[in-house]
Amino acid sequence: MTRSRTLFAVFFAAFSLSIVCSGIAIAGALDEAKAQAHLNAVAAGDLDALMRDYEEDAYMDWVGGALDGRYRGKPAIKAVWQKFIAANAGKPRPAKFSKLEAYANPKGATVQAEAEYGGTTPVKVWHALIYRDGSLATEVWQIAPAIQLAP
Repeated sequence: MTRSRTLFAVFFAAFSLSIVCSGIAIAGALDEAKAQAHLNAVAAGDLDALMRDYEEDAYMDWVGGALDGRYRGKPAIKAVWQKFIAANAGKPRPAKFSKLEAYANPKGATVQAEAEYGGTTPVKVWHALIYRDGSLATEVWQIAPAIQLAP
């Protein structure tokens, strides 16, 4: 191997390693797609779709409103979603979402969004969804009445 090829190989390997270690290769589309599907399931009142990505020991922090609290594990989280869905008589809620923002590194990804859910009791929410190894590990549901989404 010539000296220039060897140098190129070393630089290419170093560059590739820096990309992998920085998380650039991990950020993105899969977690964002899962997060969008999750938010759509909230709006649709689709309990099975809502529960699909949670880890067994996931937790949810619901901050504000009638369901305020910390819920640990799939059974507790499922019970919360059942109450939320029942509060709108099991019907879908019209919803608007902000653009999703994703932040990732090799340990996981966080996707955040703002949402307005209509229905019997409209609610504005800031969402943070934290994925580890492709599963939803943590969810923050922050009631945020001041959110103003563009029409």
